[in-house]
Amino acid sequence: MLPSKSIRVNFLIKLSTAMAVLILFFSLILYKYISYDIDREMENSLFRQSQYLFAKYDDLEKALLTQESILKKTLDIEAKIEYSPDANYRPPYTKRMKEGKRYFIVAYFPYDFSRQKYLVLKKDITQQMKMKESMLRSIILLNGITMAIIILYAFIISRMLLSPIRYFSDQIAKMNENILEPLELWRIPVEFYPLGKSVNQLLARISTFLKYKKELFIGAAHEMKTPLAVMRAKNQLALIKKEKSIEDMEKALRDSIASIDQMNRTVTSILEFGRAEGAQFEKAVETDIISFIGEKAKDYALLARNDGKRLKVNLHPAKLHIRIQPLLLTQILQNLIQNALRFSPEGAVIKINSHIKNDTFILSIRDEGPGVDESADLFSPFKRSRNSPGTGLGLFLVKSAADALGATVTLKNRKDKKGAVATLRLPLE
Repeated sequence: MLPSKSIRVNFLIKLSTAMAVLILFFSLILYKYISYDIDREMENSLFRQSQYLFAKYDDLEKALLTQESILKKTLDIEAKIEYSPDANYRPPYTKRMKEGKRYFIVAYFPYDFSRQKYLVLKKDITQQMKMKESMLRSIILLNGITMAIIILYAFIISRMLLSPIRYFSDQIAKMNENILEPLELWRIPVEFYPLGKSVNQLLARISTFLKYKKELFIGAAHEMKTPLAVMRAKNQLALIKKEKSIEDMEKALRDSIASIDQMNRTVTSILEFGRAEGAQFEKAVETDIISFIGEKAKDYALLARNDGKRLKVNLHPAKLHIRIQPLLLTQILQNLIQNALRFSPEGAVIKINSHIKNDTFILSIRDEGPGVDESADLFSPFKRSRNSPGTGLGLFLVKSAADALGATVTLKNRKDKKGAVATLRLPLE
């Protein structure tokens, strides 16, 4: 489900609020720093002027009576000696005051502490205060403009992010389950290509699964129908015979039992497929896949020895811990190794090798059988060779389990044409 308009608005409000708080915080710090710097400079200016007056005039009190207007013009300050018996100013002591529409800073410096007289310097700072107010207004205006830009940018980004997702949703919603066509990736931004490719891969897997499911149902019906027809025909033939011997009845029963056994094998294979599907929901666990395959190979080595065959195992690396569903891996190993043993002649050596290449775990099982027909879809349900006693669902189960693990499986003839090799490739992600 796509985010609704209200969700998008809430997202924009939260994002804008967070950005506004950050901007206001840093703007406040900047304003306070500049304001403090201006105030300190004004205080230092008065302090330097007081030092100048103390150094220039021996009798400062008398000089101020005659030089007040000159100091006003030259230093832009008002200077006087003030008697403050109750004051206890510690130098430098400053305060700010407002007279009408003008602002002043007043500084007190000890002149004759024994007589409690202070040099008082008063300076007009209206211009500086106006500059600070102007700076504050500029910061507020800048914050407002920045907020508008952030909201606009967030709105544009949200539309850009939602547009490809909406495209995915619309295309998937319009799809017919019987015709799963891949998405057209040229319609989406390059940044969404990995997502688009993943969706297309998923669609391809679903399409293949549905195709095999359909073939499974059709094949199952065909596999069940053939022995039923044979059994019905033979039983009818036995019934219409005028002279029925015990041997004829026994033969008809044996043929019926053989047909039932064949149907039973088919049903058992279908049940195994159902269990394989259930195994796909098994929780993945941390497993040493090398040790796991080695233990399974030991079990099949005993079966091979009983049939006069040999299993040779060469696994690399020594250890490899990955998260995997053990039951799915068991189904793959069981069917591939059993096929290799079944089609290899007595005295054959079946080789199981593994290694890592390009972040992919590769397991190969080489037999010495007659090989395979590479032009046929070997992993379709009920596909089997003429001399195969099975139902033709083994490789179908292998393919389904491999797909669930995110792996790929192939079955090809050996280059020396002395058998076939089944290869499982499992990405180490």
